[in-house]
Amino acid sequence: MASLMIFPAIDLKAGQVVRLAEGDMDRATVYGDDPAAQARAFADAGADHLHVVDLDGAFAGGSVNGDAVRGVVAAFPGRVQLGGGIRDMAAVEGWLKLGVARVVIGTAALKDPDFVRAAAAAHPGRIVVAVDARDGMVATAGWADVSDVTVVDLARRFEDAGVAALLFTDVGRDGMLKGCNVEATVALARAVAIPVIASGGVAGIEDIAALVGHVGDGIEGVITGRALYDGRLDLSAAIAMASQSPSPLWGEGRGEGQ
Repeated sequence: MASLMIFPAIDLKAGQVVRLAEGDMDRATVYGDDPAAQARAFADAGADHLHVVDLDGAFAGGSVNGDAVRGVVAAFPGRVQLGGGIRDMAAVEGWLKLGVARVVIGTAALKDPDFVRAAAAAHPGRIVVAVDARDGMVATAGWADVSDVTVVDLARRFEDAGVAALLFTDVGRDGMLKGCNVEATVALARAVAIPVIASGGVAGIEDIAALVGHVGDGIEGVITGRALYDGRLDLSAAIAMASQSPSPLWGEGRGEGQ
């Protein structure tokens, strides 16, 4: 059985490393002003995967923290997964060529599903669909808007599209250290034939342990941010717990430009 992937998170706002509370841009805590150095620190702790979000880009609909992202990709020796404002093919292909291993598409998955399908067909295994939820309904535009589409309904639209994974975030728990919504994450993984990455609310090693037990249900990995920055979760310990059996890195190489 494959092991659980641990994705330490670097969220970017105005070039700084931050964490938001419940996706609110006005409730940001700054953890550093050198994203590349943070990426190296995560690598030194044993991370093979990294989740990066251009928060400003998510609201603007296009890259805002491009320089910071490029610095992170150059500094991190493993696989970088990037989201935030990626809403057209040019953005997808630009980031993949620059060395990003997988791109995360959120708002466009709801508003332009044909684009997601085309991207997944053109770049197999390198497109992740973000399924962000408030009370079970899909949230978009940097989580500022809530749609009338359920999480499962959106996910099922892409079951035959060839996307690499679904990234499920319980927005109400994100950055709040309330504990990962394991029940909802596992329910989604069981409802679709696409691997699911858990996100939102990881508070400590107990959340990692709970998710490890559901790898067989389709849970591919977990993203953790505030718990790492606040010292509540030791990254090396989390990776050790998650790596109870060998699992290959996803993707064939870091990216087309690497």
